Amino acid sequence: MKFHSVLCACIFSMTWLSVSPSLAATNPASLPGYATGAHVMHVTTNDPQIDEIGGVIYSQIKEARAIRGLHMTVLVPRTNDLKPAIVYVPGGGFISADYEKFFEMRSALAKAGFVVAAAEYRVVPDRFPAPLEDGKAAVRYLRAHASDYGIDPRRIGVLGDSAGGWLAQLMAMTGAEQKYDKGDFLDQSSAVQAAVSLYGISDVRNIGAGFPEAIQKVHASPAVTEALLVNGPAFATFPGAAVDADPSRALQAGSMGHLEGAKPPVLLMHGSADGLVSPVQSRQLFEALKKHGDQVDYIIVEGAGHGDTHWYQPAIIDQVVAWFKKNLGAPIKDVSRKTGLEANL
Repeated sequence: MKFHSVLCACIFSMTWLSVSPSLAATNPASLPGYATGAHVMHVTTNDPQIDEIGGVIYSQIKEARAIRGLHMTVLVPRTNDLKPAIVYVPGGGFISADYEKFFEMRSALAKAGFVVAAAEYRVVPDRFPAPLEDGKAAVRYLRAHASDYGIDPRRIGVLGDSAGGWLAQLMAMTGAEQKYDKGDFLDQSSAVQAAVSLYGISDVRNIGAGFPEAIQKVHASPAVTEALLVNGPAFATFPGAAVDADPSRALQAGSMGHLEGAKPPVLLMHGSADGLVSPVQSRQLFEALKKHGDQVDYIIVEGAGHGDTHWYQPAIIDQVVAWFKKNLGAPIKDVSRKTGLEANL
């Protein structure tokens, strides 16, 4: 029995070695360092090395007694190409911005040749337009530091999921609205050239459209997060207010309030089984952009819920990567740039 197990293990090992497509079979003895019994592996070098640069402070929010730094983590393919860039803004229900999540998507985009900057932004109790001002500041930072990261400043996109999708939509819709440009690098444009929104919010006034009455009551509460985003929390003599207490102000806090003027290409994706953000959110923006003659694509992911495992599958990730490749273009070879350890520095 013991002999049988050892024999099976040997056969398995030899079988694995014999079928591995990455093992070289020609003239192994001619290679430096070769020894009898060594196996030689041939590796193609199609994929770039990815450098992760964390702790980048892209904006400083000055308050009465403090300065708050906003951070981003940048993934940079180590190539001498001039690379398009993508800002990733995370979801979090308007109350958190865990910007280093969704690594599967960010790493796939970096592997495809994009610089990917994951950025935090202000959330509740900060009020709108603070998150939008931060998203725009992230874009301006990348343009101002394009040479540091090998970025083509003419091609910057944005990607977000859920509340991040809400912010990505707003960043795309307000490219020409300079009133939201606050802070540093104001000589740089904050406009983006492409945007992807995954199960995002286009109008904070009807996030639960079509949902049961119990959920509608939640969204009518002055304590719901979108109400806090628009109106702020109850304090002193202010008792709080529902999100639609001032419909005009609430409309401006979503992409449906910024439809005028030319827009960059937009991809909307939403799950048919989303029970947190109504699929109506993506449908209404899709229909509005089509009516205005803007370039917009809309994909319904059958059976997908809100941020569930569907969104981490290769089919979804490959779709987003391919869409950005089509609408931002591929990296451009630039032989004048440094390579190796000094690339992108």
